[in-house]
Amino acid sequence: MGVIRLSGPKALALGQQLTAKTLPARTAVFAHFKDANQEVIDTGLALYFAGPRSFTGEDVVEIQGHGGPVIQDLLLTELIRLGARQARAGEFSERAFLNDKIDLTQAEAIADLIDSSTAQAAKGAMRSLQGDFSRHVNALLKQLIELRMYVEAAIDFPDEEIDFLADEKLRQRIDQLQTDLQQTIKQAGQGAILRNGLSLVIAGKPNAGKSSLLNALSGHEAAIVTDIPGTTRDVVRETIDIDGLPVHIIDTAGLRESDDTVEKIGIERARKAINEADHVLIIVDASDADEPPISVDHKATTLVYNKIDLVPPTNLGAALQVSAKHGTGITELRDYIKQLAGYSQEGETLFTARRRHLTALEQARDAVKRGIDQLKINNAGELLADELLQAQQSLNSITGEFSADDLLGEIFSGFCIGK
Repeated sequence: MGVIRLSGPKALALGQQLTAKTLPARTAVFAHFKDANQEVIDTGLALYFAGPRSFTGEDVVEIQGHGGPVIQDLLLTELIRLGARQARAGEFSERAFLNDKIDLTQAEAIADLIDSSTAQAAKGAMRSLQGDFSRHVNALLKQLIELRMYVEAAIDFPDEEIDFLADEKLRQRIDQLQTDLQQTIKQAGQGAILRNGLSLVIAGKPNAGKSSLLNALSGHEAAIVTDIPGTTRDVVRETIDIDGLPVHIIDTAGLRESDDTVEKIGIERARKAINEADHVLIIVDASDADEPPISVDHKATTLVYNKIDLVPPTNLGAALQVSAKHGTGITELRDYIKQLAGYSQEGETLFTARRRHLTALEQARDAVKRGIDQLKINNAGELLADELLQAQQSLNSITGEFSADDLLGEIFSGFCIGK
């Protein structure tokens, strides 16, 4: 089945022209979809959702026909001839946001849900879409607004005998706000990890068992494995799920000096992947433990000795030890990868978040801290009130209540067409 969605003031008129039928609200109507020559393009169902009771908040018509791309293209062509235009990327979600059907975090969660690479990430995106993250932010905003009202009232009545700014209840409120902000930052940090995952490069000399390790971690034959050094000549990418954490693993060509033109290109691509990775696992053949491992220009690396089944037990230091062939140490390596990402599985409490959300929360936390310092050191209620306002504006930027047009454009441009 293929669905074409129309949204806007002319949606109903265009839907009725295409079907030659009256479309009552929220009722499925069977119809023939005809072109300008009254020839039937397709048959199917038409559904009309009257605004504001629709996803975008506008009049919406859905044309549900057969899913063949040629048929769908013919229907689109006819609707455009009647006066419609194709949507921009993310425009439906953008209209829903602008018409107050969803806030900005919910709009972003739609894209996150579509792009989810693990079941846990999809669940987190759905919780954000249902408003979990927004409720956290709105609770913080409520605390901020109440604090601002209290502080500004104290400033407006300086002649009162009671020093409102020295009130213990004010201190308690500020302390609680700081605690709640820090907890939300922690949860949003986990949400960002859940959304973005970890980019992990497997690097090492030829025949160290890099591809075997990729296969062991992914649970299937993602890469070709042979005893011939230099088998992997290009980067091999695989996304795996470690207890809900998306890990984007990149297997690379063995790093060595080579005169082979194709292998040299693979080595260049390997070094490029290393530069772009969050972390690099340097794989060493345990039987070559006396040889120095390769050196890579990356600040985050971990040494992993592979093929420990081929050597007697020996002291290899604190490095990780595995046998990709027999699965020894793979569970420990997976746990270690979760530690690298800072991922702690928190079940139903996780929601997805983005880097901009974390930045805004951190800015709000820092503003509150500055305000507290001004109050403690200088008893400056005016400066505290100003910092609380700055914190409020930072939080407002998360849900979109306070947001620049260029930020909105950047967010929605990353959506697919039809969302």
